[in-house]
Amino acid sequence: TDEAWIKALLQRGAFGTIATAAGEQPYLNAHNYVYDEDRNCLYFHRNPVGRTSANLERNPCVCYQVAEMGRMYSGKSAQNFGVEYRSVIIFGTARLVDQEEAAHALRLLMDKYAPHLEFGVDYEGFNPHCPQDAAVYRVDIESWSGKANEVTDDRPGLYDYNQVQK
Repeated sequence: TDEAWIKALLQRGAFGTIATAAGEQPYLNAHNYVYDEDRNCLYFHRNPVGRTSANLERNPCVCYQVAEMGRMYSGKSAQNFGVEYRSVIIFGTARLVDQEEAAHALRLLMDKYAPHLEFGVDYEGFNPHCPQDAAVYRVDIESWSGKANEVTDDRPGLYDYNQVQK
């Protein structure tokens, strides 16, 4: 429930996973996103044709997760193995945005994922003549919660999963 902790994870998260459903079968899709604290929403863009877009047209209610993995830890038995993690779950409503808001969202996405590139020099802004290239969605955050499993001691057996080699 620590809003500062939740907002910090949303700001630094590399990608998110959206859960949609337009019937009995839920559907997950991972993609880049950006958190706009001023508007209390997330933005993402995707191809306007596909299962996520079709689901959102029929049911705009979504669940969205941002997570990051920490170190692994071992124990004497298999059930004592585990992983550090941090995650935020968001419940909200998604909708397509208009051209003006799409330009704002795409600029935020570029600032997050390509901060070394300069707007107007290295890339152009939103092109309203190519709406088939990207559908920009906004998820209005209705509620959220965070969860973490972090080892606070220097127990033996902590290791980084990405550095393990067979």
